[in-house]
Amino acid sequence: MDAADVADDLEKVLFSSDQIQARVAEIAALIDADYQGRDVLLVGVLNGAVMVMSDLQRAMHSHVEMDWMAVSSYGSGMQSSGVVRILKDLSVDIEGRDVIVVEDIIDTGLTLSYLMSNLASRGPASLEIMTMFRKPDAAQIDVPVKYVGFEIPNEFVVGYGLDYAGRYRNLRDVGTLAPHVYS
Repeated sequence: MDAADVADDLEKVLFSSDQIQARVAEIAALIDADYQGRDVLLVGVLNGAVMVMSDLQRAMHSHVEMDWMAVSSYGSGMQSSGVVRILKDLSVDIEGRDVIVVEDIIDTGLTLSYLMSNLASRGPASLEIMTMFRKPDAAQIDVPVKYVGFEIPNEFVVGYGLDYAGRYRNLRDVGTLAPHVYS
């Protein structure tokens, strides 16, 4: 789906598919260089990270393994409370492994902070974060992120894995959702 397919639902396009793919390739090259000669485990956070995880691992030139986690954060409406429940845990042991958690977006940082603490307790050799989008103005807790695709304004965005009510994940571009859609 392209932005033109849902033009009435978007206020503006922040990043085109081409811009996103170029940035994914840049981050993949950074990870390849940083982890040269090491086996990396990419841990995607479902459901939003499916797009970026798929594109990231395909853009890399080194071997990587993938695993997935699903977490639920309780809150009201479009806000996270940071109270997290693991719905799907990892299938592999990460002790002694180089792990990169792959996220679609970081806003408050509450859920990711819990997740990183949980994963760190499992004894990985290294534990880093890659996110495609980060909202610095929405941060309630500082979570160190090694790889950031784009910093975005504190607005409701959809596309490239980001959804509203299960819709717009398959939008190749990323844009701000028009208020009439969610009000």
